[in-house]
Amino acid sequence: MARVEQLFVEDVYNLFNKKDPNTIFIDVREPSEWEEGVIPGALKISLGDIPERYNELDKTKNYVMVCRSGGRSNRAAHFLLENGFENLSNFQGGMIDWYENNYPVE
Repeated sequence: MARVEQLFVEDVYNLFNKKDPNTIFIDVREPSEWEEGVIPGALKISLGDIPERYNELDKTKNYVMVCRSGGRSNRAAHFLLENGFENLSNFQGGMIDWYENNYPVE
């Protein structure tokens, strides 16, 4: 049975640095939050838009779901899990932890 893997900031940063084209970061925050900075290269799809836009995503890719602290991204990951996606991770601690570590943003 597929599940959502919980990742912490060091894990997410290591994945980011691998630059694997099969690993996609999806930031599910709101547009006003994106202005504070987004993980470089992340797709921006607000949590409320996931139900209308998840068909745009390739089910063979690995997705790391991102939000401010890990709550909304976990909900988004579980929605995708329920809709046939298998390679899902949730960024526990989210952008709060990313900013605290001074990791790159765009």
